[in-house]
Amino acid sequence: MSQAVRVRFAPSPTGPLHIGGVRTALFNYLFAKKHSGTFVLRIEDTDQTRFVPGAEAYIEAALNWLNIPYDEGPSKPGAFGPYRQSERSELYQKHIQELIDSGWAYYAFDSAESLTQLRNQSEAQGETFTYNAQNRLSLRNSLALGPEQTEDLLAKNTPYVVRFKTPQGRKVVCQDAIRGTVTVDSSVLDDKVLFKSDGLPTYHLANVVDDHLMEISHVIRGEEWLPSLALHVLLYEAFGWQPPVFAHLPLILKPTGKGKLSKRDGVLGGFPVFPLQWEQAGAVLEGYREQGYLPEAVVNLLALLGWNSGTQQEVFDLTELVDNFSLERVQKAGAKFDPNKALWFQNHYFQKTADTELTQEFAQWLAQYQKSVSPKNLEVIVPLVKERASFIKDLWTASDFFFEGPKQYDAAGVKRAIKDNTVAVISNLMGLLSDHSWDSAASLSESVKQWCAQNQYGVGSVMMPLRLFLVGAMKGPDVFDIMMVLGKTESLKRLESALGCFS
Repeated sequence: MSQAVRVRFAPSPTGPLHIGGVRTALFNYLFAKKHSGTFVLRIEDTDQTRFVPGAEAYIEAALNWLNIPYDEGPSKPGAFGPYRQSERSELYQKHIQELIDSGWAYYAFDSAESLTQLRNQSEAQGETFTYNAQNRLSLRNSLALGPEQTEDLLAKNTPYVVRFKTPQGRKVVCQDAIRGTVTVDSSVLDDKVLFKSDGLPTYHLANVVDDHLMEISHVIRGEEWLPSLALHVLLYEAFGWQPPVFAHLPLILKPTGKGKLSKRDGVLGGFPVFPLQWEQAGAVLEGYREQGYLPEAVVNLLALLGWNSGTQQEVFDLTELVDNFSLERVQKAGAKFDPNKALWFQNHYFQKTADTELTQEFAQWLAQYQKSVSPKNLEVIVPLVKERASFIKDLWTASDFFFEGPKQYDAAGVKRAIKDNTVAVISNLMGLLSDHSWDSAASLSESVKQWCAQNQYGVGSVMMPLRLFLVGAMKGPDVFDIMMVLGKTESLKRLESALGCFS
C-alpha cells in the first residue's frame, strides 16, 4: 500500500463497550499492525444527551485488557488531535459553513412539532415522510425562503439545523472492500441533518471531517453504518476530498443465528456480551474478565466471528492473527455467536498457561475467599488438577478436598464403592499404609497393588473406596498423588473417619 495505513476505532461513550464494538476495534488493530500502520482511538461524543460518565475510561481499559491498545488517542495524543469530537467544535463550524457556501447544505428552520405532524400525516396514509428534493421547497428552509428571510431568521436567533442537500437523479457508486460495489439511487436518500440546533455536528459530518483531517486511510466499521455509506461518499465529493477505503464488517448474530446479538441475549443465555464488568443504575453486568476468561481466548473468539484464514486452523495468538489477517477474508454474512466456542477457547488457553502463573492466581483467589493453604502445596496441587479446569475458580472445585476433609460422602460414589467387605479390606490396608515410608506416589502405588494381589483383592475394589474415603466423591487425580499431597497423617485420619461412618 502506497499510502500510510491509518485506521480508527470511533465509539460513542454512551455505555459499556459491546463485544461487537470490541470485534470492530480488533479488526482495525489487526489491519493496522499487519501494514505497519497506526491504530487511532477517537471518542465520538457529539450526542451529549446520551453521554455516560465512565464510558470512555471503560473503552480504554477494555482495549488494554485485550492487549490491543491504540497508538493515538485521548491519552496518547499525536499530531491529529484533539481525539474527542466535543473538543473539535471549531473545525466542524468551519466545514459546515463551507458546505453552505458551496450549496451542498442549507439551513432548515422547521420546528420539531411541524416535522412530527408531517410524519404522522404520512403514516396515516401508509407512507414514510422523507425530507428531500421532493418536498424541501415546500418546507421552512433557506432553499424555500430565500436569502433575505433566511438572514432575518438567523439574526433573530431562530433555532435551526443544517441539512445536506442531496443531489437528485444520481446513481451513487460506493466501493466497499468487503461487499464490492454498492450503488444507491440518490432519490431514496433524505437530506440528513449535519448540524444540530445545539451547535454540535451529527455523526455524519463529524465522522467525515475527522476521518479526512486525521488522514484515515481505511474506515473499518460495523454493518449498521452501511446505509450511511452513500451519504458519506457524497460528503467527500462535496468537500472535494478523496474518500478512504470503506469496509463494513458483518453483524454478530444471536446464538440462534436470528437477529443481532444483544445484552438481553447474554442475560438470558448466561454469558457475557461485554469485555469488562459494567455497573449502572444499580445493575451489575459481568464481563469476560470478571468471569475469569483470558484475554487471549476472547481475542481468538472474536477474530473468527466474520473472518477466517482460509485454512482449518482455529487457534491463533495475536501475532498469528496480525500475520494472517486481511479484509479479503472477511465475510459478508452475519457471524453467529457461540457461547460454547468461547468456553472451548478459554479451556485451550487456560491449559497453555504456565503452572507457576496459575498457582499465583489461585493463591490470590483462595486468599480472596479466606482459605488458608501452604503455597508449597499449591505448587503440587495445581499441575494435578489443571486439566480438569477452564477457569481459576474451577481449580477450587477440582481440588477442594485437598484443603477440607469430607463432611459427607457422595451417594452415587457410595453405591459404586462400598461393598459388604469394604470396611474390613480398608481396615487391613491401613496397617500397610501406616508402616509405609510414603517416599513417593509410585512406591506407594506399587506397594498397595502388590498387597491387593497377595490378598486376592481386585484393584478396583480397593481403589474406589480409598478415593471415596479420602475425597468424599469419585473425583480427582490419581489416588496416590492425592495421598502424597495430603500426607500420611491426614490420609490415615480421613480413612479412619470414613471407616467409622461405614462400620
